[in-house]
Amino acid sequence: MNCSIEKNIIVENLNLYYGTKQALFNIDMEIPRNKVTALIGPSGCGKSTFLRSINRMNDLIPKCRIDGSITYCGENIYGQGMDVIDLRRKVGMVFQKPNPFPMSIFENVAYGLRCQGVKDKIELQKTVKKALVDAALYDEVKDRLKENALSLSGGQQQRLCIARAIALSPDVILMDEPTSALDPIATAKIEDLINELKKDYTIIIVTHNMQQALRISDFTAFFLMGELMEFDETSKIFSHPKHQKTEDYITGRFG
Repeated sequence: MNCSIEKNIIVENLNLYYGTKQALFNIDMEIPRNKVTALIGPSGCGKSTFLRSINRMNDLIPKCRIDGSITYCGENIYGQGMDVIDLRRKVGMVFQKPNPFPMSIFENVAYGLRCQGVKDKIELQKTVKKALVDAALYDEVKDRLKENALSLSGGQQQRLCIARAIALSPDVILMDEPTSALDPIATAKIEDLINELKKDYTIIIVTHNMQQALRISDFTAFFLMGELMEFDETSKIFSHPKHQKTEDYITGRFG
């Protein structure tokens, strides 16, 4: 399911419900490939809910229902016959809090590969090393690969989680506030890494940090109370927003 379509994620008339409560309203968006798209907005506005809908993580929530469509590589991911496991392999996810497995650094990255049936030791070593290099972590851990991943710092753990995601050769990486639990130095490393990764991946990131959105994203989507208020190039959103509510939010008048 590798995708070469320029707008490789197209969202049309997306509505999402938790039981009788509607959380997303009529979302339309075309997300360009090999760009960083930031999702901003106050707490509870639907950013993370929308993010999780892109790889069907919301399927795990009881009574969650979706209308509309999200098309990835020309295929509706909510259509019949969609292989959700394959979708989540191609649309990887990095969570707010680093969540390494309680096993070695090497095995953390190799885990998904082993689950997919990769047994060849040389292939595993080669893929794990490349993922760690691509996640800007290899030089820091190359002599510690057998150590427990929980011994790493918070920033290193988050980069390990990114390595774990990209080891499976995804097309898209979803990031749900990946630096909110990190210090400024670790945050800067993750931001530099995101800037490098967009050469090979489409990245969609939820962030509460307006300066971060301005620094790292090419496009920004502003959500408010479950609605997509505005979606445009980041430079335009922050310099000439079309909606007063967007301007009020990014200038700190609410949120």
